[in-house]
Amino acid sequence: MVKKSPLKFFVLSLVLIALDQAVKLLVHFNMEPGFAGQIRLVGDWLKLHYVLNPGMAFGMQLGHEYGKLLLSLFRLVAMGGIGWYLVHLAHRGAPNGLLWAMSMILAGAVGNVIDSTFYGVFLDNAPYGSTTPWFHGQVIDMIFVDVWEGFLPDWVPVWGGQYYSTPIFNIADSCIFVGVCIILFFQRRFFHDQQDEDGFLPEDPSPENASVLPVDEFENTPSTQTNAEKDPDPVPSDEPRASQPDHGADDERTR
Repeated sequence: MVKKSPLKFFVLSLVLIALDQAVKLLVHFNMEPGFAGQIRLVGDWLKLHYVLNPGMAFGMQLGHEYGKLLLSLFRLVAMGGIGWYLVHLAHRGAPNGLLWAMSMILAGAVGNVIDSTFYGVFLDNAPYGSTTPWFHGQVIDMIFVDVWEGFLPDWVPVWGGQYYSTPIFNIADSCIFVGVCIILFFQRRFFHDQQDEDGFLPEDPSPENASVLPVDEFENTPSTQTNAEKDPDPVPSDEPRASQPDHGADDERTR
């Protein structure tokens, strides 16, 4: 197990957080919300579309009076847990791919935590009627992959019969999504490598990987006991062996 420093992985998280916040602030101060300020990037399917998200990723919400506060507090706890787990994995010598993916997930969590915690105060975008602007800030979303929109069938749970379009998201959401996908796609490689690092025996039983047992331990192992120690009453080596009957001589006499 080779212990690694988590510093470079936290640096990636900081870069992604800075990029996420820069794009959000540029959209907030330079675009009109909704269809009025929509900007087409690639045809009619990739657009910049400024919306405020009071809930979770991809516009989902908790339908409760304190749902937003609970969500913000959960994000804070999750952010701390992900950061701790990243350090833990680095100290255990986890594969770099797993550590990069975890740093992306951490960046996404922190990016949305900043919105929820501070935007209600500094950008004054907390929903109307919020008990406090702190922890009630709305997340700024702007990436719109417009591939489908319409009314969902009535048999769809929760959202059945409602108008729906493909989600509008931000860079923080993208970091979480990509990081989770990397872990899911390569989980066998990531965690198989981790098990090999934690194992006591080498997978390749070649002479180069063999270990030498100290002499004092070797002498005390049961396999090195002498025959005298194993047999409490050995037969002396200088005594003649009991003669075996000579069946050939008996045959001569009978003739």
